[in-house]
Amino acid sequence: MSTEVEQQAEHAHTTAWIASVLRARIAAGQLTPGSKLSEQSLSASLGVSRNTLRQAFTTLAGESIVTRIPNRGVFVAAPGVEEVREIYRVRRTIEPAAVLWGRPSTEELDAMEDIIRRARAARDAGSVPDMANANQAFHEAVVALTGSGSLRELMDRVLAEMRLVFHAMASAPDFHTYYVDRNAQLVKRLRAGENELAAAELREYLDAAEAELLAHLEGDAR
Repeated sequence: MSTEVEQQAEHAHTTAWIASVLRARIAAGQLTPGSKLSEQSLSASLGVSRNTLRQAFTTLAGESIVTRIPNRGVFVAAPGVEEVREIYRVRRTIEPAAVLWGRPSTEELDAMEDIIRRARAARDAGSVPDMANANQAFHEAVVALTGSGSLRELMDRVLAEMRLVFHAMASAPDFHTYYVDRNAQLVKRLRAGENELAAAELREYLDAAEAELLAHLEGDAR
């Protein structure tokens, strides 16, 4: 009996690991919206059975990160207007609270400033993917201020879906540039202990980003 329980636990752990690997690849921009996820190649490269891989797909489908199409397969999702609204509902709940109640150490703030330097270098080089990467890393760091592993896991899922949304903004390469300096302002507020102002400005920041994304997506839909 104990062996069966152990096997079930190991299987569940493997499924969660596969989901996290695929989620990370999507968040890093390695898998783009519409990409088909091949069971054969992924099961071989990850060293797992197709059944275990399918269970990981089920997890990701529940997170709206992949889409199952009958008789065609599993594809990386392309989030639409409603998905963007849901993403920002989550982000507005978590991120302002993280900066309002978090008490970041000097080391954490230094790490956030390192991310901003990377973002500015990417902006100066005109590299949209690198700006997107830095933006993702910055918001991961914001949520890390909560000290909650569960919230970080939730944010990982949200940021993976955000990466898919970013692909819809390929025709608007300036989208990320505006937020680089706003991230820097946020760190400045936190260094000064102005957490309430930081939280208020972050809420405005998220509202502006959502509005821009929705306007773009709704314009494409017309």
